[in-house]
Amino acid sequence: MSLVKLSIKGISYSQTQNGAYALILNEVDGERKLPIVIGAFEAQSIAIALEKEIKPPRPLTHDLFKNFAERFDIIVKQVIIHKLVDGVFYSSIICERDKIEEIIDARTSDAIALALRFNAPIFTYKNILDKAGIFLKANPQETDKDSQEIDDILSNPETFGNEDEHANGRPYIKNSLQELTELLEQAVSHEDYEKAAKIRDEISKRES
Repeated sequence: MSLVKLSIKGISYSQTQNGAYALILNEVDGERKLPIVIGAFEAQSIAIALEKEIKPPRPLTHDLFKNFAERFDIIVKQVIIHKLVDGVFYSSIICERDKIEEIIDARTSDAIALALRFNAPIFTYKNILDKAGIFLKANPQETDKDSQEIDDILSNPETFGNEDEHANGRPYIKNSLQELTELLEQAVSHEDYEKAAKIRDEISKRES
């Protein structure tokens, strides 16, 4: 299976799910985006790693891991998001010490927080991006400055749908497939990635 390189677009706070954040990953050589819901602590750790000027007075957990690894000459070579089951992403951290490579299972949010600190590339498999990626058409009004895009996402919280849509595990179960497709297009056009991810999951369940 071929690997697809990803970059980080930014993090957005969900106003409808307390403590939930959406981490948005970009396909480097394409226009699809991969939204992943993460917790508040991991979102903070990733945001701090993105903002190079921010230096916490004490090391965060991921900083501690990096310091510990460097003390014992362990490097993180790359991170691979290798599996998607029931909307949950699974990742592996590829490490190396004395030219011996080891693969360590990790939560995707932790793996990405560490990848940023080690300047390690992030990959996923093509079949996962085909299944979970959201295609967003290029917007001619979009700025080309990645840093400005990240600032906008972090500073302007988005609302991902209505409260009643999150009342159960499958809020779109009553919608037809055609309605789901239209809702997905609307969510993507408004960059409501968390809502789009839920609709995408419902479509995937019906097509599997």
